[in-house]
Amino acid sequence: MITYKYKAVDKDGKSVSGEIQALDEFDAVQKIRSSYPIIEEVKEQTAPGNNLLAMEIGSNKVPEKELSVMCSQFYIMLKSGFPLSRCVDMIAKQTKDKRLKSTLESVSADVEQGSSLADSFERSKLKFPLTFTETIRAGEQSGTVEDSFKRMEVYYEQSYQNTQKVKQAMTYPAFVIVIAVVVLFVVMVKVIPVLAETFDALGGDLPLMTKMMIAMSNFFVKYWFIMAFVLVALVLAVNIYKHSAKGRLRWGALQLHMPVMGNINTYNCAAQFADTMQILIGSGFSVNRGMEVTGRVISNDLLADECFKMSKQIEEGKTLASCMRESGQFPDNLVEMCAIGEESGELDQTLTTVSAYYHNEADHAVTQFLNKLEPTITVGLAIFAGFIVISIYLPMFTMYNYM
Repeated sequence: MITYKYKAVDKDGKSVSGEIQALDEFDAVQKIRSSYPIIEEVKEQTAPGNNLLAMEIGSNKVPEKELSVMCSQFYIMLKSGFPLSRCVDMIAKQTKDKRLKSTLESVSADVEQGSSLADSFERSKLKFPLTFTETIRAGEQSGTVEDSFKRMEVYYEQSYQNTQKVKQAMTYPAFVIVIAVVVLFVVMVKVIPVLAETFDALGGDLPLMTKMMIAMSNFFVKYWFIMAFVLVALVLAVNIYKHSAKGRLRWGALQLHMPVMGNINTYNCAAQFADTMQILIGSGFSVNRGMEVTGRVISNDLLADECFKMSKQIEEGKTLASCMRESGQFPDNLVEMCAIGEESGELDQTLTTVSAYYHNEADHAVTQFLNKLEPTITVGLAIFAGFIVISIYLPMFTMYNYM
């Protein structure tokens, strides 16, 4: 997806600005025009990989944990009968995060002046998820905004918990790999050169393994800056390619089909698809509108592209399940469960069940992956450490012959 900045005029003649994700500029114009009758400017936002000077320190995204807590507060207050502007004001006073507090105060002022809550959040400086603003908008239109906040509380809490599980699971492997890289650098740059000078002074003939270690050390010391430059250039090149039209689709396909991680990514995307569609349909969205919003939310660009295509096909009269079958990019279980949900008229409930299933599958796949990864890392480090120890100590046994 490509991010576009826009300036427009709403039905009341007020100037508005914001960001929107779309396949191209034409798609962006269509989406903006559905909300605002007059468009003054649409401009593609420069990707971070294309302009390092445009990168901002920090993030203006609201953490999922904060969103979950805020949605819980909204639900309780609205259910208790508080007016909407009063709810926003009270939550702002309870919020400790300065940026979020300032945003909520601004939103409260907008709502008091007659603006809708969804539009106020959309215009704010902080970047709220599209699912958040669109679900609020649907709730406001249907008169069930408090129920929308209840669904989002569960949605963001579950998403936060899943993210934390993955982070905690990857902490140990990442720590071990970083330590291994640091040790390798110290050995290559500090230990091996001293050892090489000692043997050169003694005039001895070194074993093959030691010669290999010395050669690698000399290469690291002499060409480390070239290696660093090539690595940085490669990362930037891949990042730029991933933001191109073809690159984002190919990267999305690679994420779903790569060994081991492909299954994990597929399960996570299926769960994300089910989560988003469930909360949108439960809030009153039509299936085709829900697919359009899901396409703007889902993290895999290939599946996002498929969601946009299916949205148009559903609008033409096709069923969700038939579109997913034609796409061929979604898991079979997800397709069949969506078919059952459509036939029974309980698609949102079916998607809730599917979401739980794929979250469990993703957790199981991650656990299996880590169970295999940890011994693999241990064996690899043992081989690496053994090679270094043997390369250092092997010539020491013959050193006394030269002294």
